[in-house]
Amino acid sequence: WLKPSVSKQRPLLSNSPLASLRAAIAMPKFETVFGMIETAVKTKGAEMVKMGGAVFQLIISDGGEQGKLSIDLKSGSGSTKRGEGPADVTITMKDEDFAAMADGKLDGMTAFMGGKLKLAGNMMLAQKLATILESARP
Repeated sequence: WLKPSVSKQRPLLSNSPLASLRAAIAMPKFETVFGMIETAVKTKGAEMVKMGGAVFQLIISDGGEQGKLSIDLKSGSGSTKRGEGPADVTITMKDEDFAAMADGKLDGMTAFMGGKLKLAGNMMLAQKLATILESARP
């Protein structure tokens, strides 16, 4: 007596615009910035080594294990590695603040003074991060 109802709605396809939007909303902002940094180091690493001259550790405090990126701009053409490793300077921020800084909407010094950016290691090297982020933009 009860027939199973058959939905007349089309199933949500994984490649539909709505699915893409949902995926973009769910993806942490740091993933995009980390991807840009990784691409920039691959394509113009030697140039970035001249700017950086150090190993930078980025830690996104609300990003879990995926929210850690080591950027080696000390020699050769540079390299990046997901995760944590020895660094000359470690920069820790929340995802939202890191994205704002990468977009140029949040100044590094303002973030530091406001407690949104925490540093360990050589603090002078942290000033180079803004230049590195700027050069990583497409």
